[in-house]
Amino acid sequence: MSKYTFPAGFLWGGAIAANQTEGAYREDGKGLTTVDLIPAGPQRWPVMGGKLDAFEPQLGLMYPSHEAIGFYHRYKEDIALFAEMGFKALRVSVSWTRIFPNGNDTEPNEPGLEFYDHLFDELLKYGIQPVVTIAHFDVPVHLVQTYGSWRSRKLVGLFERYAITLFTRYKDKVKYWMTFNEINMLLHLPFVGAGLVFSEGEDKRQIQYQAAHHQLVASALAVKACHELIPDAQIGCMLAAGSTYPYVCNPEDVWDAMNKDRESFFFIDVQSRGAYPGYAKRFFKDNGITVEMEQGDEELLKHNTVDYIGFSYYASRTASTDPEVLGRMTSGNVFGSVDNPYLQKSAWGWTIDPLGFRITANQLYDRYQKPLFVVENGLGAADEPGPGGEVADDYRIDYLQRHIAAMGEAIEDGVEIIGYTSWGPIDLVSASTGEMKKRYGYIYVDKDNAGNGTLQRSRKKSFHWYKQVIASNGGNLSADGLY
Repeated sequence: MSKYTFPAGFLWGGAIAANQTEGAYREDGKGLTTVDLIPAGPQRWPVMGGKLDAFEPQLGLMYPSHEAIGFYHRYKEDIALFAEMGFKALRVSVSWTRIFPNGNDTEPNEPGLEFYDHLFDELLKYGIQPVVTIAHFDVPVHLVQTYGSWRSRKLVGLFERYAITLFTRYKDKVKYWMTFNEINMLLHLPFVGAGLVFSEGEDKRQIQYQAAHHQLVASALAVKACHELIPDAQIGCMLAAGSTYPYVCNPEDVWDAMNKDRESFFFIDVQSRGAYPGYAKRFFKDNGITVEMEQGDEELLKHNTVDYIGFSYYASRTASTDPEVLGRMTSGNVFGSVDNPYLQKSAWGWTIDPLGFRITANQLYDRYQKPLFVVENGLGAADEPGPGGEVADDYRIDYLQRHIAAMGEAIEDGVEIIGYTSWGPIDLVSASTGEMKKRYGYIYVDKDNAGNGTLQRSRKKSFHWYKQVIASNGGNLSADGLY
């Protein structure tokens, strides 16, 4: 637990998203964004999959993003706590509708721009580098209503203008950017990933891959603009990662596992290598998918590849072609996975696989030979404060110890990793379930699933542990003697 040597200047920190923390969903000119229409409760999953009945919040439903954890008004308090832990970086996202409330406004919203000025200034005051995601599960609702979201080519130009607005405004404050959060989620939760709403009888897969092409072109245009406007910046892509294992050594299981990985790699292959891979073209042909491209798209993709690969890692996945095995699917896994008997699971059904983290990092680096940035990793758990008010989250420390150790092993393997921003350094709204009960943070937020609570912040045991990890640059992962 103490033998790992992380690179000098390694970017230790945490990661949050605007839609899961900020709240203030209609303040200071902000427009409605897609997540503002995703309720908690049984209606949540159908909406995330693209079944939406109305383009405005409905009475009687609870929408977690509307208040979230109040970060919009409490960011100084929260950043001071991150600084106390010694953060070198904080990954955040910009809410598109704070900048362009409708997405196609003629001028940006100045109060929205000012908020992120203040946020980045506060981070830099403590020497914390902002790592900014341009679109983190975020599409203006007006663009969904007007154009059908990313199914329309119109969004490419609007996203490019949005990105250029950010680069121009924050070029002296932000040196690490990412285009789309977990871009491959478009295929699994299409409303979350791309604001896609489907009508009865539509060819969903055709629409999803056309939307994917539009996002890939928009990403390339953002990379081009970033390189031109901020030459000393780095801009990356972001993948929801996790290697897929064959359940048994049956070649059909191996082939199925490879294809499930390729489903995700497709996006990063284009963003990192600059071209549609042959296996994707074969898939389109075999499935009757026609991706419409404009003249110049292929050249744009070829010449505007990303500088680094950002990825999230929570769990590995397992694939099988055996009908009996397919009946034993794990719960809580968006990607679908059969139960792996060799692995423990979290309370929400996610497999706990530190070695899988090392495997995934090696796999990505072998494939792309570009620096990696671990921008999400963490354990969602139902934390309960003890008699003294502090959460003794030894289970989280154990999870993170083992995963950071696996990351250290990957670096020893020769994998270039530039930073680690664990997910949810402060409790926030879960993107999948919409719960507050599913907590990831080193900092406890007093709020429950129903929205009750004071929003008061308090340090968990893992807060003190992670502070020690950062101070030692990963050299001391022990939890001994914390209290």
